[in-house]
Amino acid sequence: MALIGCIADDFTGGTDLANNLVKSGFRTVQTIGVPDTAPEDVDAIVVALKSRSIPAADAVRQSLEALTWLQTQGCEKFYFKYCSTFDSTAKGNIGPVAEALMAALGCDATLFCPAFPATGRTVYHGYLFVGDVLLNESGMEHHPLNPMTDASLARWLDAQTRGRVGVLGADVIKRGEQATRRQLAALRDAGHTLIVTDTLRDAHLTTIALASRDMPLVTGGSGLALGLGALYSAPTSEVAALPEAGGGALILAGSASNRTREQIEHARQHMPIRALDPEALHRDFSATLDAIEQWAVPRLGSPLLIHSDTRPEIVRKAQQSLGVEASGALVERALAELATRLVEHDIGRLIVAGGETSGAIVRALGIGSQRIGPEIDPGVPWTWTESDFGPLHMALKSGNFGAPDMFTRAWEIIE
Repeated sequence: MALIGCIADDFTGGTDLANNLVKSGFRTVQTIGVPDTAPEDVDAIVVALKSRSIPAADAVRQSLEALTWLQTQGCEKFYFKYCSTFDSTAKGNIGPVAEALMAALGCDATLFCPAFPATGRTVYHGYLFVGDVLLNESGMEHHPLNPMTDASLARWLDAQTRGRVGVLGADVIKRGEQATRRQLAALRDAGHTLIVTDTLRDAHLTTIALASRDMPLVTGGSGLALGLGALYSAPTSEVAALPEAGGGALILAGSASNRTREQIEHARQHMPIRALDPEALHRDFSATLDAIEQWAVPRLGSPLLIHSDTRPEIVRKAQQSLGVEASGALVERALAELATRLVEHDIGRLIVAGGETSGAIVRALGIGSQRIGPEIDPGVPWTWTESDFGPLHMALKSGNFGAPDMFTRAWEIIE
């Protein structure tokens, strides 16, 4: 019987969370959507959805379906996982999904802890920082689907939800578990149902996890999972060794984040690279993919990278002529089809950058679940899966995660 049931709003976020649960000692499996069969001998289950940028009502429905299934697996604590940059809009989906889960579980309050200090995500006075800059100055203000134009998590949640938002400050959390628990109770007694937690150091994650032990539901990025091991003494799992890696190595990047652009530029000096132009795809989708496939196949003996063209002028032009959603969906579809074409040429190791891109590719490859392996960088583990095309080592990377040299260094970990 699983202890912890998790619902992730995208596939990269799911593997990020599963990675931290394994590091905290939990035997963990990630499923892609609600599975037909129940996993055995696990302490935590992560149900990964592709619900971050869909209509809020659909995200709520899918999340409640996942919750119902997790309850049948005997889970006793629940975790709603979203991005550490709180990707959302004024209409959702973080707030509406959280309130729907609260209602289904009969919760009078939950907390919002997107912080992950190890990856540079911290919260202070309820404001989210990426590194040493506010969220809305980090590049996320230019996100093509969910531009984050305000670093105040309280204001984002006020716009999305019906409940009253409160902030649990770092001055309390630094005093430890008991002080934090008392302040959580005081906020709840004052009618705050949605509580944003300041988090400046990894140690604060453990304090928050311990202080919220009586909450059936917590929400946040993956960082909070690092504190959950302190709640349970039974789990003692170590990262499982994955089967031996083989076959060609490929990177497919659909993220427009600053960090992914840095990784692409670093990789440019070390491997063949090809960019996807959305307008070329729109003019002749099949011919464009045929040309890229013909370019890629002779080069599959060593890592190579195919990425969406993220130059601002190219992105703006495509969005103006095709529309924001249509241009993004076109690139996702192209990368997903390239994934299915190229794995047939003995690709055995695949890195995917970007949450929406990962969702499209995982579904195209028919992946049902993933076994979590060694970490490449904080929040980015290697996984192993049986896809419709055979066994595959795979890393799903949130656009903002990973060191600049990740695309060139990742392969060493599984060789």
